[in-house]
Amino acid sequence: MATTQTNNSLLAAIFKSNSSDNILFQIVWLIVRILASVLMIHNGLDKLEDVPGFAENVVTVIGLPFPILFTYCAAYAEIIGAGFLALGLFTRLSALSLVITMLVAIYFHLKVDGIAIAPLETASLYSLSYILFAVNGGGLFSIDNLIKKKFEPSAD
Repeated sequence: MATTQTNNSLLAAIFKSNSSDNILFQIVWLIVRILASVLMIHNGLDKLEDVPGFAENVVTVIGLPFPILFTYCAAYAEIIGAGFLALGLFTRLSALSLVITMLVAIYFHLKVDGIAIAPLETASLYSLSYILFAVNGGGLFSIDNLIKKKFEPSAD
């Protein structure tokens, strides 16, 4: 019995949000989560439209091996990860995959453009928003919150 309750507590902790219980905050958190996700999905779709071009012009330039593979990884992180983030499903893991993708984008822009504000600004703002979701979770209006309730230890 104690092992089951410990496992349920661990699962509840994984899906639990660290953010405020204030309902206005939760509504804004939901809106930001959805917008930051939906705006990212088009980037992944753009990569899939020209996989060889992105692989050659971006992945090869920054020196990663297997450029086609990494192009697909980035594209699907931006499509599936952002989709899950919008739903608030596996929020922390989804946000972490997007943070990694954006850190690679920041590195690319620094390598190619130097300290040019425009390209760095977008990737940096995306990465900062995803870091917030990786740390704080999906919030009250997320699928993670529904899952957490299932595994929360009961007061009995």
